[in-house]
Amino acid sequence: MPKMKTHKGAKKRFKTTGSGKIMRRKANKSHILEKKTAKRKRQLGKEGSVHEADKKNIERQLGRR
Repeated sequence: MPKMKTHKGAKKRFKTTGSGKIMRRKANKSHILEKKTAKRKRQLGKEGSVHEADKKNIERQLGRR
């Protein structure tokens, strides 16, 4: 059986922490920023973790498991 290839799009969008959590970039920070509050934009700049329901699929795309 051939090796599993890493999904290059997923590789660019997700990263794994030392404890094994998968981190992602939050949506809604690219445009139409005038009407969003400073607090909201600041919080969108931080990374979020991937939901447990999506974790298995993303790990498969990243070539794990």
